[in-house]
Amino acid sequence: MHQSSTHEVTQLLKAWAAGDQEALQELTPLVYRQLHQVARRCMAGERRDHTLQTTALVNEVYLRLVDCRKVNWQDRAHFFAVSAQLMRRILIDFARSRGSQKRGAGIAHISLDEAPCVCKEADADLLALDDALRALAAFDERKSKVVELRFFGSLSTEETAEVLGVSSDTVLRDWKFAKMWLLRQLQARVGP
Repeated sequence: MHQSSTHEVTQLLKAWAAGDQEALQELTPLVYRQLHQVARRCMAGERRDHTLQTTALVNEVYLRLVDCRKVNWQDRAHFFAVSAQLMRRILIDFARSRGSQKRGAGIAHISLDEAPCVCKEADADLLALDDALRALAAFDERKSKVVELRFFGSLSTEETAEVLGVSSDTVLRDWKFAKMWLLRQLQARVGP
């Protein structure tokens, strides 16, 4: 998205937060495609008979966003950060509702570098990653947010830095640390 569109999204978000419902109508087509791309990547590795479809995931995120009445939207990056958090919650809730009892049993290694979204893995992997992210958040919340924004939200290093109010170098350091920490946590679940 080029700079004028980024500025336009930010202005529409602020107008929507101020109660302008027409701003929401203008905003939707500007952000829908990127939300759909993130959801498509998330759903790409799911089984073919998966009951949650890409468009349904985007629509659920959209419905939850519409219910967020009092969000003080900062900018486009903040919007996609909130969207990433919502998408993660939806996917985790879905995996849990499917009755995943064997958390982490036989879990494959997850490459945070290669996968734009953890949803490519089985429900057990998603639940195991969620547990590991919660543990990371208890240890260092910012590093957990970096993973959430980069991994679930597909935000760039610069966008993540903007959302968190830190430098790009800090995001890169946090990202590197968090990947190693999470991989160790996930490997510990599988065992030697």
